Amino acid sequence: MTAGNGDRVGHDAGERGGVFFLERGGRRIAELTYKLEGRDAVVDYTWVDPQLRGGGIARPLFEAIVAWARGEDRKLHPTCYYARDVFDRNPAYDDVRRR
Repeated sequence: MTAGNGDRVGHDAGERGGVFFLERGGRRIAELTYKLEGRDAVVDYTWVDPQLRGGGIARPLFEAIVAWARGEDRKLHPTCYYARDVFDRNPAYDDVRRR
């Protein structure tokens, strides 16, 4: 999956969780991690390269985890500030938010 500026969104998944990441020029510039809890996924951490913060870099990662959750019939429980904030501001994602 690609995002703007030639960035590539990737996903590494394991048995207990995973990470969605954004690469630019072969370098990882952002990550959004999650841990699995049964059928739910706890979105627990978002990181963006400090030089790129505030520029919407994490948004493609959020969109990717939402698409993944919908495709896998999972609910997301946001514990990191960024994910909670996006959920709180966008009711369009309520279908995948664990309450």
